[in-house]
Amino acid sequence: MRRETFRLPDIGEGIAEAEIVAWHVAVDDRIEEDQALVDVMTDKATVELASPIAGIVVAIHGDVGQRVAVGAPLVEFEINQEEKASDSTVRESAGRSEPSKVSASADNAFAATTQEFSPRQGIFAPEPRPVPTLASVMRAPRDAPLASPATRRRADELGVALRSVPGTGPAGRITAGDLDAYVAHSSGGDERARQFRAKRTGIADTKIVGLRRKIADKMQQAKRHIPHFTYVEEFDVTELESLRGELNAGRSVEQPKLTLLPFFMRALVKLIPDFPQMNAHYDDEAGILRSYEGVHVGIATQIPGGLLAPVVRHVEARDLWDCARELIRVTSAAREGNATRDELTGSTITLTSLGALGGISATPIINHPEVAIIGPNKAVNRPMALDGQIAIRTMMNLSSSFDHRIVDGYDAARFIQGLKHLIERPALLFLDHE
Repeated sequence: MRRETFRLPDIGEGIAEAEIVAWHVAVDDRIEEDQALVDVMTDKATVELASPIAGIVVAIHGDVGQRVAVGAPLVEFEINQEEKASDSTVRESAGRSEPSKVSASADNAFAATTQEFSPRQGIFAPEPRPVPTLASVMRAPRDAPLASPATRRRADELGVALRSVPGTGPAGRITAGDLDAYVAHSSGGDERARQFRAKRTGIADTKIVGLRRKIADKMQQAKRHIPHFTYVEEFDVTELESLRGELNAGRSVEQPKLTLLPFFMRALVKLIPDFPQMNAHYDDEAGILRSYEGVHVGIATQIPGGLLAPVVRHVEARDLWDCARELIRVTSAAREGNATRDELTGSTITLTSLGALGGISATPIINHPEVAIIGPNKAVNRPMALDGQIAIRTMMNLSSSFDHRIVDGYDAARFIQGLKHLIERPALLFLDHE
């Protein structure tokens, strides 16, 4: 028997250290080659590190939430001489890391649209196999089930306890296929009914680390330093929705499907020359308001484990279709973990929308150091008084928040009323001069 040490590899792009966000192994675990060991987070991405060798874990270094330097030891293995990896194999482990689909720029974390996300599916699906009964697959209390972050998230969504799912992967690791098979074959028998009737007395403590902790710090900074005030107005988007439907129906295959957000982006471009203080950053330490001529719109986007705001840059130079195309590109890159730092920083004003989940109103938090955030809510059909008659109109509340140190209530109201004027008369968005 001999020992080998797996060290934090150089993940690239000048990273000097990373934060441990999740361990997938424990001391005395038998590990196969390419089995997941630990998730670490840099300021750019969350990365799942896999083992370059097979062996038994005899020591792990670092707690969840701890930052470790590149080259620091993470896992010590004990391996048999006949199955030991060559020294070159161990050295090559520094380059063997697979980024997850979660981008981790803390400077862009806040409320956003809900999106489906499934990072890192298994490459090989397991052969179908009978699913054992619940009693036969229950693990001992100290044996945590092994599964990837994506599988754990999906199990949470389905309400399935991973401890009950048999794993076919290395060391009993539960794959996405195992979870699907368990769900497909599980029955609603008496055992499950008894579980639902049983009292639940467990208490779970979750340490806030990684992207979630960066988001918490960012939100605390914004609320502590920025005196927010929120302004809500009702918009009639009947004409806008009609125009959007016609444009989508007549679009070419190269043109993206239009949502409401590109219209709001173009409306901001027309308004901001009259309200330059809205498209700005406030450096409260230096006492400087930096107003930008270019309109760089942050698009709040939900990803598993966090919230990001990829940026559509220079909206003033884009038409409606180009706004929609770039919006799709940067938000997809953020959800897939491919967004660059330049695509995740530098917004000057932010749009945040929960789409169909938008509710009646919200109190969005400003993305520091910006001074304004605009939040369209859910559009609904309801009866309204129009020219002395009752008519069914498509109505939507719009929530907005402003930094009261920079923006007075009167100016905020004028800004939102200007936005309302443009949105309710969408033809104005296509005129160079009103």
